[in-house]
Amino acid sequence: MPVYFYWGEDSFRLEQAVKALQQQVVDPLWESFNFEKYAGEDPSQIQSALAQVMTPPFGGGDRLVWLANTTLGQRCSAELLADLERTLPQIPSTCHLLLTSPQKPDSRSKAVKLLQQHSKFQEFSPIPAWKTSEIEAQIRNSAEHYHLSLSEEAIHLLAEAVGNDSRQLHNELEKLSLFAGDRPPTPTDIATLVHATQQSTLALASSLLQSHTGAALSQLDALLQQNEPPLRLIASLSKQFRTWLWIKLLSNERDVQTIAKLAEIGNPKRVYFLQKEVRAIPLAALEESLSILLVTEYQLKLGSEAHGTLRQAMVQLSLACSRRS
Repeated sequence: MPVYFYWGEDSFRLEQAVKALQQQVVDPLWESFNFEKYAGEDPSQIQSALAQVMTPPFGGGDRLVWLANTTLGQRCSAELLADLERTLPQIPSTCHLLLTSPQKPDSRSKAVKLLQQHSKFQEFSPIPAWKTSEIEAQIRNSAEHYHLSLSEEAIHLLAEAVGNDSRQLHNELEKLSLFAGDRPPTPTDIATLVHATQQSTLALASSLLQSHTGAALSQLDALLQQNEPPLRLIASLSKQFRTWLWIKLLSNERDVQTIAKLAEIGNPKRVYFLQKEVRAIPLAALEESLSILLVTEYQLKLGSEAHGTLRQAMVQLSLACSRRS
């Protein structure tokens, strides 16, 4: 099937898949003739791409036409739909059409239903920040690419440091590979070399829970100066507050293993410390905090100015956690 639709917000993994496809089908000696990239949100560019993908490759290898950041998964005019209906079934076997988008295709759309008949869809969404077992599995798989043998402790430290950021994981594994050489990287190597943004976010969450507004604002500024993406910061805070909420909801449960399973805590030994952290925090305060984080995420996705929006949210969270009744 010479049509591919890659979508998802994990831009690094998506970019790697695009490179892999390009290397698979395009002869590097003929790349300038047989690889074209078009702006996928421009109707005229989409039409040009559909015309180009019908042109047989020149020289060796196949042709690859890439519609980047396409909006066809969300909206498609009648004219473009007609072009797709005419083109997709007729694409030569030596030509490949690739569509990419950070957004999930709307399965109700006629264009998407048509593409599903002729395309291979592949999702590249980040692993949810709270699914630590999946994040650790991704680290194991990625480490094999760099021929790194990581202990369980090393994997756990990396998971805490980089979270679900596949781009940072790639950078840190590359760094560890160069530093360690033929020997396995030790936990000390990771603690020394890896920039632990996740740990900084956890410190911020702790300051908010304790209503240390000044410290929280300083930590926020430091994270933003380190180019921490605002939406990823909110995701990390949401994960931590969700965990605290689960711990509070299960305060009457005595079985630590049950609590760990329901709250998706990988290490049951953490339960005692988490219970201690939220002992004085009312359930209503944690529920309000998650609502604040949800609203903040929505505002950021609508394009609100990040620094001011985040600072306002930090003050609101600190105030919510200061209430004791």
